Amino acid sequence: MTAQLEREEARAPEVEPSGSQAVRALLRLRELVLAGDLPAGARIAELAIVDKLGMSRTPIRAALMRLEQEGLLEALPNGGFAVRTFSERDVLDAIELRGTIEGLAARMAAERGVAPVVLAEARACLDGIDALLRASALEGEAFSRYVGLNARFHQLLSEMAGSGTLARELERVVRLPFASPSAFVVLQAETPQARDMLVVAQDQHRQVLEAIEQRAGSRAEAIMREHARLAQRNLHEAVRSHDMSRMPGMRLIRQRS
Repeated sequence: MTAQLEREEARAPEVEPSGSQAVRALLRLRELVLAGDLPAGARIAELAIVDKLGMSRTPIRAALMRLEQEGLLEALPNGGFAVRTFSERDVLDAIELRGTIEGLAARMAAERGVAPVVLAEARACLDGIDALLRASALEGEAFSRYVGLNARFHQLLSEMAGSGTLARELERVVRLPFASPSAFVVLQAETPQARDMLVVAQDQHRQVLEAIEQRAGSRAEAIMREHARLAQRNLHEAVRSHDMSRMPGMRLIRQRS
């Protein structure tokens, strides 16, 4: 949470006019939505949120507007906001969009070239993941470490493209709870068969970094598009198992009747 808060505070001028209080309101409201503490589809009672978080209405309103921009809330016709729900197709499309943007980032990185120091940091991330995957299971601190390294590698891919516009669009997409690179890691780590996907994902990490270093733009793009499809497969598994409680935000996905 500390790293996330630091990233939000670094973007504070884009988020709201009232400084870190609105950043904290944004983080807390997002947690409430993803945890299911705010009922999906019901109108959000602004005053109740003010009382719950102990903040003034100004940062709460700024946070509500930001979450609407992220897609977690929807604006109601008569004013106010409600928590959105998503179909399985919505989620698949969000993951596909992430793969498309990350693929573009990888291609641009390959074509434009990447500073050696950034490539070295990316390799260090992957070395760390390799060390973790030598264990038979990811538990406790090892699991948290994997999530951090995986997120950092994907962030470095975005930075490698050297495009602020692309980075902002990618950040917008991964705000959705099921579209982030680590959204389905819980499922991937808990059974030997599912964990095999982590090994496949890591091999794709190595391949895309190699393609970028070799300036093979089309290959780098294709690998990242395929990489996102692993998450789509894991979504199908999560929905099919009906075990939605282990993953943040999965309660927002509408179940088929």
